[in-house]
Amino acid sequence: MECSVKSRVKVCSICNHKRAALKRPKTLQQICRECFYDVFEEEIHRVIVDNQLFRPGERIGIGASGGKDSTVLAYVMSELNRRHNYGLDLFLLSVDEGITGYRDDSLETVKRNEVQYGIPLKVVSYKELYGWTMDEIVKVIGLKNNCTFCGVFRRQALDRGAALLKVDKLVTGHNADDIAETVLLNILRGDIARLSRCTSIITGEDGPIPRCKPFKYTYEKEIQFTYAYFKKLDYFSTECLYSPNAYRGFAREFIKDLERLRPRAILDIIKSGEDFRISTSTKMPEQGNCERCGYISSQKWCKACVLLKGLNRGLPKLGIGRSRGLNTVSENGSKDTTKSNGVQSIESKQCGSLDF
Repeated sequence: MECSVKSRVKVCSICNHKRAALKRPKTLQQICRECFYDVFEEEIHRVIVDNQLFRPGERIGIGASGGKDSTVLAYVMSELNRRHNYGLDLFLLSVDEGITGYRDDSLETVKRNEVQYGIPLKVVSYKELYGWTMDEIVKVIGLKNNCTFCGVFRRQALDRGAALLKVDKLVTGHNADDIAETVLLNILRGDIARLSRCTSIITGEDGPIPRCKPFKYTYEKEIQFTYAYFKKLDYFSTECLYSPNAYRGFAREFIKDLERLRPRAILDIIKSGEDFRISTSTKMPEQGNCERCGYISSQKWCKACVLLKGLNRGLPKLGIGRSRGLNTVSENGSKDTTKSNGVQSIESKQCGSLDF
């Protein structure tokens, strides 16, 4: 009887000694906690090394929201930098969107992480940068399109914060699930420009500060529900108050359904995105700079300036939805519909989503 009970106990397939604590979704291996820590961290190290994400002596900003992904990113980057002598100067960078009961609480988590990991923290806010908080924006725009404002403002806020820190690169906690979702979203939107680069592990090399994604091939389940949980990391887990109906959420649910049926589906979607080839006859937007603020833009004014001008002029819905032209507002309040190569404008998406 004792032998039969022992035979039913799953032993770690790596060390063949300790009791298995989990089954990895992308390999289906049953492994113990200690081996999971090793393979999880080693896989991320290999991604960093194989893709030459960093060079010794670089200043690296870590996008920190206080959530599980960014908390695990900060912890793992700190551990690997020490263990493998990357020679990096690490900094935490957080954006305060001004969402009462959500971001103010999550920032307290980031402040604790600053002490726990010994990584300096810089916080930039929408109020300081744009004169508006998300709470104030939602009051005038409502819940339907608020994620458009947050996604656009957040991307620029991260770049501005990174510039203040004088970092060489910015790393974000976007994982394999996020990237697979983005591939699907770009297909559904017909957004060829973003589809052509959304699976790149380094983006923005032609912009102010490149962004890197060390978690590109790492499943959300392993980050959030296994590593963060087993390591007992200090993170904030409440969802944004304003994002339940975001368009990205539908793609996320679809990805989860696919994963339940076939766990490899996430990596296969990423592989498909990597192998997409854009026809040479497809006209792509030309990169330039916003005439108003100087930020990178393929149009006359960047999306942030269009949205901000609309808010300040009492036209909060300006720039929302699809457009065949650049809808900006001149100083006298009139619209300028300069041609923009038929590129569609940004649609609603979840706060903090992948905006390449």
